Amino acid sequence: MIKCVLLFISITMFSQGYETQKYEVVKKLNEIEVRFYPPVMKAKVSAGSNFSRLFKYISGNNEQGEKISMTTPVQMTNQDNVNTMEFILPSRYSEDNFAIPKDKNITVYNSDPGHFAAITYGGYSNTEKVKKYHSLLLKKLRESNLEVINSKPVVLSYNSPYKVFNRRNEVLVEVKY
Repeated sequence: MIKCVLLFISITMFSQGYETQKYEVVKKLNEIEVRFYPPVMKAKVSAGSNFSRLFKYISGNNEQGEKISMTTPVQMTNQDNVNTMEFILPSRYSEDNFAIPKDKNITVYNSDPGHFAAITYGGYSNTEKVKKYHSLLLKKLRESNLEVINSKPVVLSYNSPYKVFNRRNEVLVEVKY
C-alpha cells in the first residue's frame, strides 16, 4: 500500500506538461523509428555551464526580459570534444519574434528540416548508455540498408532530473530518406 501511495505521489509531483518538439514517424524498424523533423527555433550554447546559461536565457536573461516556457527534448551533442546543448523554443517563436539572448555565447536559430533515425531508452542517461544505444542504432541501420548522413549521436532528454519513473531518452543520427 505504501509503495502504491509513493508511486502515485511521484507520478503526480513529477509529471510534465511541457510542449514537445513535433516530428512525423515515416518508418518503423522494430525498436528504431525513422522520423522527419520540420524546422524549429532553437537556442544553443557550447561555452560551458550549458544548462545554466540556457536556463537563464529562458528565465528572462534576454533583451526583452521575457520568460520562455521550457519545452522538450533537451538536445545534446559532442563534436570534436565540444559539448553543445540546445533548447527547443516554443512553437510560437519564429525568426521574426524570438527573444534575443544577452549571453553572447547563446545562438538562436531556425533548424534545418531533416530525417533522423531514433532509438529510445529509459532511466537516467549516461555515457555508457549513449554508446550502447548509438552502436545498436548504427548496427540496425546497416542491417536495414539505410544510409547514415551523419553518424555523430544526438542525445535527446525529455524529462526533468526529478522525474524518477518512466524516463525517456533517445539517440538520433541523421539519415538519407
